[in-house]
Amino acid sequence: MQKKLYINIDIKRKKDNFMLSAKIQTKGGLTVFFGRSGSGKTTLIDLISGLDTPDSGTITIGDQVLFDAESRINVAPEKRNIGYVFQEGRLFPHLNVKSNLLYARRFINTALDPVMFKTIINLLGLEHLLNRRPSTLSGGEKQRVAIGRALLAEPQLLLMDEPLASLDSERKAEILPFIENLRDHLKTPILYVSHAMDEVIRLADTMVLLDQGSVIAQGEVGDLMSRLDLRPMTGRYDAGAVLSVQITAHDTEYGLTELSFSDHKLMIPHIDLPIGAHLRVRIRARDVSLSTSKPIQTSILNVFEAKIIEISPDGSSQSEILLDMGSPLIARITRKSIVELNMKVGDTIYAMVKAAAIDRHSLGFGGTRVRHTN
Repeated sequence: MQKKLYINIDIKRKKDNFMLSAKIQTKGGLTVFFGRSGSGKTTLIDLISGLDTPDSGTITIGDQVLFDAESRINVAPEKRNIGYVFQEGRLFPHLNVKSNLLYARRFINTALDPVMFKTIINLLGLEHLLNRRPSTLSGGEKQRVAIGRALLAEPQLLLMDEPLASLDSERKAEILPFIENLRDHLKTPILYVSHAMDEVIRLADTMVLLDQGSVIAQGEVGDLMSRLDLRPMTGRYDAGAVLSVQITAHDTEYGLTELSFSDHKLMIPHIDLPIGAHLRVRIRARDVSLSTSKPIQTSILNVFEAKIIEISPDGSSQSEILLDMGSPLIARITRKSIVELNMKVGDTIYAMVKAAAIDRHSLGFGGTRVRHTN
């Protein structure tokens, strides 16, 4: 819909005892702002949207300056051409779905492109909902309508503030493929607020880590997830490496799918995608075991030769070990095992990953997995 836009943010904002200081550049795709509650994620997108005003700095989208404190430029929210999807759908209860979708067009002088309307309706699976009222929709369906309404305003940027936070796990599973579909098929850049790592793995092209109002790190998801120093931010329980993989085979007899990456093969439970499809997989550190010799006669299907790159200093009973097997991998084992096996940086070891440990929440799919729900 739009050409790829660079979004440049360099702002500061003090609110009571909280100070936000953010310097960020994104270049399209879906960028997740990730951090604990109170880290400044919502404050940041409110400043981008114009709902709040920075104390200093600049905000630009492409060649358009939205805010520049020194030049006293502060474009009004309604003139920034930004779509905003909140945690709640905020649909008009007296209007049907189609009227809700078209509501934002009242503020646009140009005629609606019927091809664009059909594209968005198809991508969000809304065809069968157009004549229904919001009271008859599920939470996931309401959010899909809210996203469609924001997109039909033809924004140059879409902001999404924890759009799945109010949904239960079933409704989250319903809507995630549709957001993936938008990411894969539209050129509209998306800034997406979340504190849920499974959403990051499935959706994000890039990731911005926020903590106490500061940007701690930003970059590709796989790069940030493989950094041991960011464990306090990414969450130790969810710590692990993210790999870009391709489906190379399906084993119908045993219900398995083979993934390839960096000259390696990874076996996981069967997934319903065609051979050749690309996706991302997270291998949690807690699901990786290590051996100093090559295992034989083991039930574990995935065994990789790797080199130890880093061992995290940790005063607890466990430590993380960063491995290089052509792609990064992280293992969490006890410090007792490290000492007894005399593991040290530079050693060659064998990493073992159970196929059954790779579940649906560990995979990031493309939009081809969308299934329309009634």
